[in-house]
Amino acid sequence: MSMFCYQCQETAGGKGCSVRGVCGKTDELANLQDLLIFVTKGVAYWVDKSGVKVDIKTGYFLTTAIFSTITNANFDEAAIISYIKKALEVREAWRLKASDCGSGCGCSASLPECATWSATTDEKIRMKAAYVGILTTQNEDIRSLRELITYGLKGVAAYAHHAAELGEHDLSIYEHIVKALVATITDLGADDLVAMTMKTGECAVKTMALLDKANTGRYGNPEITKVNLGVRNNPGILVSGHDLRDLEDLLEQTKGTGVDVYTHSEMLPAHYYPKFKKYDNFVGNYGSSWWHQNEDFESFRGAILFTTNCIIPVKGSYQSRMFTTGASGYPGCQHIPDRPEGGRKDFSAVIGAAKACPPPTEIEKGEIVGGFAHAQVLALADKVVSAVKSGAIKRFVVMAGCDGRMKNRQYFTDVAQALPGDTVILTAGCAKYRYNKLPLGDIGGIPRVLDAGQCNDSYSLAVVALKLKEVFGLDDINKLPISYDIAWYEQKAVAVLLALLYLGVKNIRLGPTLPAFLSPNVAKVLVEKFDIKPTGTVEADVEAMMAGA
Repeated sequence: MSMFCYQCQETAGGKGCSVRGVCGKTDELANLQDLLIFVTKGVAYWVDKSGVKVDIKTGYFLTTAIFSTITNANFDEAAIISYIKKALEVREAWRLKASDCGSGCGCSASLPECATWSATTDEKIRMKAAYVGILTTQNEDIRSLRELITYGLKGVAAYAHHAAELGEHDLSIYEHIVKALVATITDLGADDLVAMTMKTGECAVKTMALLDKANTGRYGNPEITKVNLGVRNNPGILVSGHDLRDLEDLLEQTKGTGVDVYTHSEMLPAHYYPKFKKYDNFVGNYGSSWWHQNEDFESFRGAILFTTNCIIPVKGSYQSRMFTTGASGYPGCQHIPDRPEGGRKDFSAVIGAAKACPPPTEIEKGEIVGGFAHAQVLALADKVVSAVKSGAIKRFVVMAGCDGRMKNRQYFTDVAQALPGDTVILTAGCAKYRYNKLPLGDIGGIPRVLDAGQCNDSYSLAVVALKLKEVFGLDDINKLPISYDIAWYEQKAVAVLLALLYLGVKNIRLGPTLPAFLSPNVAKVLVEKFDIKPTGTVEADVEAMMAGA
């Protein structure tokens, strides 16, 4: 095989992509991303050996580099090679620190290869890339646990990166990333790796809390908001991804230009933040979740800005008006450089492209309601608790996570429609597009779909659950009338899953398929310890959830 990747839910045959990624990445790109992860482990090795605490600069670099390997984020081989070269420079600086520490580790004969390999040319980098992949770990259970940790770290890195862009850093998060990366190149047994997996879940909770602090500290607490689905007769920019700081910079630069700004997919929850409501040209949301972008981008007709994942193979019909920034990238699309320290990114090229385009084609009308993050839900706590105590609300079903292309994801739409009228769906992430436009009504004024926001805002759902546990005087979060029916696609969802496991949540349904990177033995451990189960039929799952099973 020319590559091997099984980090996302849509991996080929439910086993692994071995020729080309289902996501669209080439074998060459897949191998380069594996090499980048390999070298970041070398960085972590020398940071750990140095005895010096990781600094913000190194931690930020690690999160950015790791983030670039997440599914559908960066398809630009040149960008990945650039990260590899930078990682080698960072590793060398830490190796020198370690060599000066007096431990003698710089002379050890047992150094892992990721701590010693180097390259001087792009050609040598490309040659090495094919030999450092996932399958170099022979034992499938150890490999499974190492990859579970690595994919959890990819999600953590994404969230930590967003927090850092807003000026929030937590050195303990960076320290965990270092320790966890080192664990994946150390001869540890299954028990130790399981323990590190749980620590990664703990770190995921901490990272999502940090990002929540960063977002709400700068933009205010999300509030109940009706988001417009129609368009205006002005040129437009469609912003996709997750980075709110990029959106802020763009909105500042489009004020008074006659260019409207719309959100797409996971950027929808930006409308819920009070600070963004002051922009008169911030019009509404356009289209659906990430995998519909070919149709959405065609009909939008204006400029498109990707701030993060999720990119699918770009069509030539809109490539010239699509831009990337941050950890995202795609060959042939102009990349907007990072912001200067204390300044803003320069989006003039995006704005210029938008001005040369016709207004977007309207594809729907109406509104959708969101903004039910933890502060807003807790403000309604008395109303929610009263509805539960009166029996008006019988059950909450957490249907957070990711959307995707597989036809069996219709399951989540069907579950939403099949749930009794006395249930409330708690959601976050682009999974919501499977049901957030359905006419599901409300319960005494409480909408039956409460959208907390982006995938990282799954933290809000955990906060709400813990608060309800306190209000009802329960000693176990699993005694709440809450069921978990989670859709996953990529590695941020893995981080969210590990966070839920760390918080002690059990009886999680996960679909539309279980991760291919879970070996049978590792899957068995998760089933036995946490009662994780695959999604089943709609009828059976709805009946079981309503019964608390």
